[in-house]
Amino acid sequence: MNPNKIKLSQLRALVAIADCGNFSEAALQLDLSQSTISHAMATLEEELGVTLVQRGRHGARLTPVGDLITDQAREVLRLLNVIAKEANQARGLQGGRLRIASFRSVATHLLPGAIARLHRRYPAIAVSVLEMDEIHQLKDAFIKGAADLCVAEIIPGDEFESWPILDDDYVALLPPGYAPKAARLSLDELREMPLIGSSHSSCGLRIRTELSTQDEPLELAYCIRHDSSMVAMVQQGLGIAILPRLAAEPVPADVGICPLPFSLSRPIGVTILKESLHTPALYAFLDALRETSAFSPAPAV
Repeated sequence: MNPNKIKLSQLRALVAIADCGNFSEAALQLDLSQSTISHAMATLEEELGVTLVQRGRHGARLTPVGDLITDQAREVLRLLNVIAKEANQARGLQGGRLRIASFRSVATHLLPGAIARLHRRYPAIAVSVLEMDEIHQLKDAFIKGAADLCVAEIIPGDEFESWPILDDDYVALLPPGYAPKAARLSLDELREMPLIGSSHSSCGLRIRTELSTQDEPLELAYCIRHDSSMVAMVQQGLGIAILPRLAAEPVPADVGICPLPFSLSRPIGVTILKESLHTPALYAFLDALRETSAFSPAPAV
């Protein structure tokens, strides 16, 4: 027997007959004529020199040797699918693209290392970063098909799947020459100067909510859109800024940085759409990000 003469179409016919129990249903399953299935089986049996299927009035039944060979045929077809999947994945990684939506602060501090690692492995993947300010903008980017994944605050919603990376703590930026009495700023010290916070809906609301829940509520004196403008105002002695640490960096040498008297943070992570057909480039980036930060996404599929 010459194994090189065995055809994949013959193995598919054998497996289909085993699954269906007769030639006619196997032909329907493979979208072939019954005569084509019969010829494939007859040729395979001739090449192997054994009877694989017992034909009868009530259908087709595998012989003992046919049962053994069918198991091997299933394994051959399974490996063929693996080969096709690997080839498709490699093809996507050789010319794919990836669109990442992110906050500026996160894009500055978390993405460059992961993108560099990705490009060392797959230099042909084109990466674009969409910098946004608000969570609703991130959602819109998904809905409009403008982003493949988001690395920013975790987006809530049943349609999303997320993995945490870190909790980005809020800190106080202090004007030049301002020396706090302890390692952590006190509420009384927060009241000594005007407070500067973000005008972005999610970040600003989080700060205002926390300030309003204190025994003696505090209020923001300035609501500023850009992080760099907040830092510049602190440098000019206009007040104390409250903002996430990633957004504060890099902190100028003459500006102090101190923990707040209360615990406040924003959850940073990766978010994708649950029902989307994700590309090999996306999973390759998740692997690169996982290796450059402290998070473990779901396994690639």
